[in-house]
Amino acid sequence: MDARALTTERREHVWKDETVGQFETFRDLVDRETKIADWPNAAEIASNIPVYDGDHVRKAAGDDTDRLDLMAEWNTVFDTGPGVIAIRGGMPDLAVVDAATAIFETIIEAERDAGSGGGDHFAKPGANDRVWNAAQKHCMANPANFADYYASDGIAMAARAWLGRGYQLTAQVNRVNPGGAAQTPHRDYHLGFMNADQLATYPVQAHRFSPGLTLQGAVAHCDTPLETGPTMLLPYSQTFLEGYVAYHRPEFQDYFAAHHVQMSLKKGDLLFFNPAVMHGAGTNQSADIQRMANLLQIGSAFGRSIESVDRSAMSVALYPELMAGDRAWRDVTNVIAASAEGYAFPTNLDRDPPVGGLIPLSHAELMENALRSGKSAEDWTKEVAAMDGRRAP
Repeated sequence: MDARALTTERREHVWKDETVGQFETFRDLVDRETKIADWPNAAEIASNIPVYDGDHVRKAAGDDTDRLDLMAEWNTVFDTGPGVIAIRGGMPDLAVVDAATAIFETIIEAERDAGSGGGDHFAKPGANDRVWNAAQKHCMANPANFADYYASDGIAMAARAWLGRGYQLTAQVNRVNPGGAAQTPHRDYHLGFMNADQLATYPVQAHRFSPGLTLQGAVAHCDTPLETGPTMLLPYSQTFLEGYVAYHRPEFQDYFAAHHVQMSLKKGDLLFFNPAVMHGAGTNQSADIQRMANLLQIGSAFGRSIESVDRSAMSVALYPELMAGDRAWRDVTNVIAASAEGYAFPTNLDRDPPVGGLIPLSHAELMENALRSGKSAEDWTKEVAAMDGRRAP
């Protein structure tokens, strides 16, 4: 292979734009049958998904060997298997779940009255009621119920199976009301929240490791028969490397529509899946069931820098220097990348929700826009303060 061909091959391997990813490869990867023999700790296979018994999970939690064996099985499911597990009766005390439901409903009504809350990444506005940062709000409203709720072995073991110790748990309550339309099928956080142009700036290993930084989960807060539109899932789709850039293309969306599965859940059941599994909330076709789930987005301990840096102060100090205009724009953007926060998350989604898009503008993007528009240093300082206020806990 000559040098030019080698260079081209490497570029195409590393950088994934919206044209890559063969549909036939994707189809061959996901057209698989889940067999109970491969998942010996599962109670059954339903909708191509291994289903575990909550009592079995709690018993295993008390034995070091059994706990590690079960978590190893789950890790393999998330990685190279179907990508999804369900735990029947994962929450042992339904009274705890009911009490949490009452807390969430009170928060929903209070935020609705205040005109706050709402916004969704992949659903039309008004299709549901969303509580951002439900974990903190739950904890502050009723610490005792929060403690009873998150004492769940199923939640803790699933998180550790995929992420190890030190994980960070966040939660967003979603209540899909009768008539609420389905979400667009998608992959999830991190790369799943980016458009094609943004995705093209991340090399191939980011497409591999992004799913390893997050575990998606859900606690069912009511019985969810199929008519209520439980989560649509495409098992094994997380094994397709190019899925983040390809899932929105018509042939992938059409395949999902024809082959996705849905699993009815009972109150207190748990569902966990690799965020790269193609999925989306279904349409609630029921007449009177408000389908409520507490959506868990659990993050790896490793998604953080080594030092705490005041990037807002750095950008305010640098701004007059970058305004001077004697640097090439490429040099300016290099300086911004070394100083401003380049990622919009974490943020306070009550004050900085993804309305009109999947992700707010980052600190770095705001700074670039301010410089391009000729904003004064004084106005930039005010904008930074406003940004910090939106993103504060």
